[in-house]
Amino acid sequence: MAENDCDLLNEFFSGTSASVEVFRPALVANCVFNGFLCYTTIILNIVTIHAIRKTALLPKSLRTLLLSLAASDVGVGLLVQPLYISVVVSGLKRKRIDCISYKGLYVVINFFCISSLLNVVTISVDRFLAVHLHLRYQELVTHKRVIAAVISIWLLSAIISSIVIWNPLFIISRVAGFVNMTVCLILVVIVYWRIYIVLKRHKNHIQSLQIQEAQQGVQNGDLLNFLKLRKSALGTFYVFIVFLICYLPSYIRLFFSLAPPLSPISLNEAWPHTMTLVFLNSSLNPVIYCWKMGPIRRTVMDIMRGIVNRFRE
Repeated sequence: MAENDCDLLNEFFSGTSASVEVFRPALVANCVFNGFLCYTTIILNIVTIHAIRKTALLPKSLRTLLLSLAASDVGVGLLVQPLYISVVVSGLKRKRIDCISYKGLYVVINFFCISSLLNVVTISVDRFLAVHLHLRYQELVTHKRVIAAVISIWLLSAIISSIVIWNPLFIISRVAGFVNMTVCLILVVIVYWRIYIVLKRHKNHIQSLQIQEAQQGVQNGDLLNFLKLRKSALGTFYVFIVFLICYLPSYIRLFFSLAPPLSPISLNEAWPHTMTLVFLNSSLNPVIYCWKMGPIRRTVMDIMRGIVNRFRE
């Protein structure tokens, strides 16, 4: 992409690019789809937040981190997608996109996307500490430290996303976003690999205890704890996998935007679709919570039964 993203986007929508007419039906469908996603993202995540708060069986640290991730997902549906739709609709109407409005959209998108990424990384590290520290986990990972980590996530997201405000060009912001995403993705891959190794070691240890009848009581306790840790680690791992699938196209587009040989116009053609995939992640996260985390699933089912019973009355 060239230095001024806003001018490139205006060039794409202005009609100087003949391909915009070819992509117009797809862009209209994209806006309609995002309008639908706004509602599903907000409703599903609000229900999930309520369910997480009521789920006492979840570890307090994990509950706090999941709430932070769900809050960033609500922000996507409440702020990011409406702003995104307004920019695309303005472009389709051949109205010049105001660069201040575009910068505002850029800041808001980066703020919530970076916070989502950092929340996913922190959740991964938390689950690693849970399986690695074992009995020392509650002693070292206190609620105050988790709250401090969440505050740091949102402050860091605000700092990184606001770079574009004082920088007249977008290149520094893109480089910062690319470096941040690269480091976070590498870190999460390493963390889950370490989780796999630790869980495998725990499994071998439990299997050896099963042979010793004299330690049957200890074995039962260790087995129950192992199963809980494995389920929570697996649930958060699915959150990361879906996150990776949704963010990878945008990450690739960001990478090529820093490579001068690629045409900037072709990257703008991909921008709406990669962004929509990023937004879709915010609707999928609550589904993963309910699918892979039993305590949250049961709480959501109780909430839904209560709503149905009220309508019947």
